[in-house]
Amino acid sequence: MDKGRQGQARSAQQGAVNWPGTLLGGRPQCRDDLLFHLRSRSAPELWLVIVDASASTRRHRALTDAKGLLAQLFDDAYRQRARIALLTASGASPRWQVQGLKAAKGLTGWLEQLGAGGGTPLLAALSEAGQWLRARRKRYPAQQQRLLVITDGRLKAIDGLPPLECRGLLVDIERGPIRLGRAQELAMGLQLDYQHIDAL
Repeated sequence: MDKGRQGQARSAQQGAVNWPGTLLGGRPQCRDDLLFHLRSRSAPELWLVIVDASASTRRHRALTDAKGLLAQLFDDAYRQRARIALLTASGASPRWQVQGLKAAKGLTGWLEQLGAGGGTPLLAALSEAGQWLRARRKRYPAQQQRLLVITDGRLKAIDGLPPLECRGLLVDIERGPIRLGRAQELAMGLQLDYQHIDAL
């Protein structure tokens, strides 16, 4: 039995690479870190996805391309019977779309309607997510949690970050000739792996 990183024992040994599942487990360093698609899975995981849909993400097709990544993620979650929690950060305050439900085809419809606008309540979303994850761990201690944060990092300040205590990945969708580069700093503060969407 593989006693390495969590999830390896449930991964197929070959076939199509499950990129969303791989990246949610951290940045792959070698072939052994890759997860491959399985027809069935036991002990479903919980994937918490936080999407920054503030007005700045409309620039340079940032949110549009993030939707493509999310579509793949939702499809993988559905096939792997993972549970999804989805929190959007736009407007005046963050908003839960689903909280720990089995991934369903209905998420595709929500994704098509997703638009960007308003402010960036990302710090409030992260704080709310941290509290929700802690409560979830108490209720389902055996459930494996993974976190995916999609943001351009365009925040006025990123101090006072909440402890999330969850493995995961921050995908930077900032584009354009002038980049603030705060998403990488945000990932470090949250102790998440970092990738720019163009590198995925």
